[in-house]
Amino acid sequence: MPEPLNSHAITQGPSRAPARAMLKAIGLTDDDLRKPLLGSANTWTEIGHCNYHLRELAEHVKTGIRAAGGTPLEFNTVSISDGITMGAEGMKTSLISREVIADSIELVARGNHLDGLVCLSGCDKTNPGVVMALARLNLPGLVLYGGSIDPGKYANRDVTIQDVFEAVGAQSAGKITLQQLKDLEDKACPGAGSCGGQFTANTMATVMEFLGISPMGLNSITANDPAKAQAAKRCGELVMELVKKQTKPRDILTKQALENAIVGVAATGGSTNAVLHLLAIAHEAEVKLDIDEFHHLSMKTPLLTDMKPGGRFVAADLHRAGGIALVAQRLVNANMVHTDCLTVTGRTLGDEAKAAKEAPGQEVVATIEKPFKATGGLVILHGNLASEGCVVKVSASGQSKHSGPARCFDSEEAAFAAVQKNQIQAGDVVVIRYEGPKGGPGMREMLGVTSAIMGAGLGDTVALITDGRFSGATRGFMAGHVAPEANVGGAIGLLKDGDVVTLDVPNRTLSVTLSEAELTKRREQWKPRDPKYKRGVMAKYANTVTSASKGATTT
Repeated sequence: MPEPLNSHAITQGPSRAPARAMLKAIGLTDDDLRKPLLGSANTWTEIGHCNYHLRELAEHVKTGIRAAGGTPLEFNTVSISDGITMGAEGMKTSLISREVIADSIELVARGNHLDGLVCLSGCDKTNPGVVMALARLNLPGLVLYGGSIDPGKYANRDVTIQDVFEAVGAQSAGKITLQQLKDLEDKACPGAGSCGGQFTANTMATVMEFLGISPMGLNSITANDPAKAQAAKRCGELVMELVKKQTKPRDILTKQALENAIVGVAATGGSTNAVLHLLAIAHEAEVKLDIDEFHHLSMKTPLLTDMKPGGRFVAADLHRAGGIALVAQRLVNANMVHTDCLTVTGRTLGDEAKAAKEAPGQEVVATIEKPFKATGGLVILHGNLASEGCVVKVSASGQSKHSGPARCFDSEEAAFAAVQKNQIQAGDVVVIRYEGPKGGPGMREMLGVTSAIMGAGLGDTVALITDGRFSGATRGFMAGHVAPEANVGGAIGLLKDGDVVTLDVPNRTLSVTLSEAELTKRREQWKPRDPKYKRGVMAKYANTVTSASKGATTT
């Protein structure tokens, strides 16, 4: 006799008549209620292009679930656009939303005794948030990424939101006019879909295919490609297969799968945010993962894609070239990933990668023999400024070492204002602190500042360190996630203007030329700051969040 469905707890037996009556009020029938109840967890929002189209995509998911013999039940959760909130106080809510997304999906799935889930994601924090929920619940489920936006067209070239952020710095430096900035603003984002480069959203789409929690080949289909609808229907069908076989997320989210995902990030020059999110996913899946493993795997992995922000191409170009599957195929053939890891299709990563088709003459994905760089994009530094570690994305910079005087700012706004007023000089090390998980709270991204630095022409002569985060669109010589953060007494909070700070990638160090005695003296004089938020979700997050070196989780 087959095992009873999870949903039978609310749909079967005389005592459940009230529940059935209420479910029939939304149009469900007795036949519907005898079938598996599948949640369609949607991160749709009207605020921002990344998730704007997911309501329509959900209809195709539900069609697939019905066709495969299930009853779909769509529900929504929150989404915060990093790009819209960037540089404002509201950006502090972005990383916090990752936890709220995971928590809310968990609550709906547990509360309604759902039998499985298809999660639709788009913007940066919705991607890891839904995977964290699946890992935590361990119900049969998968993720479909809504897909990338098409590039905008300006001055006969492809542009992304990265160009707009950098144009802000260029305008303040007098390099372009306000009208030119306005013209670019009007053309950079032509419709629905996540930001176009290998920024955080597309990095996490890559991660989800390498993890096996998204079907290989479906995430890289762009948002406006008609094939996305068929991909959504296929996901609805696939989740029913997962329910029938009782294949669960923790069967897929293994240590080997996490290592595959790290290699995928390194090979594509992905966002530093992947470090934070993969640590959090590992935590939810109860898999041990250490921050230094990112460095070790990245050093063994060549950079295989020429993607923005450091390269020439956008996600739509990668899809046309052969997609994430083509990158996986390169790595499989070179024995750089674990090929026997299970995916939600029921096939292994190795089997899926074999099916990739390379477009003739494509220039987006290099060969293993002739990579764009010999090693991957992520480096973990330690030192007297980062005893728990920090993250550098070397694929976005031509520098490997920088020493210079610290220019200290206790908020992103203060640093941005200094750049806008041309107060940052070549050789400086910009220090932005009290922006960590607790100190922000919420660990804002510094894209406004880093883009302004690039736009002002200082990208090759200035370094930046922060206990906050970087956008996947960030480029330049930057170290983020510095831990311990300033708000808990970390050494980054002890720096003073003029202290000589050194970022040294070859030796994997982030340090200041101060004696331990001087650091101890300053630490004794340091006083914690009053919390910026004393009530509500922001305070709750600040009181419970772990270090960035542990993924900034709250469970």
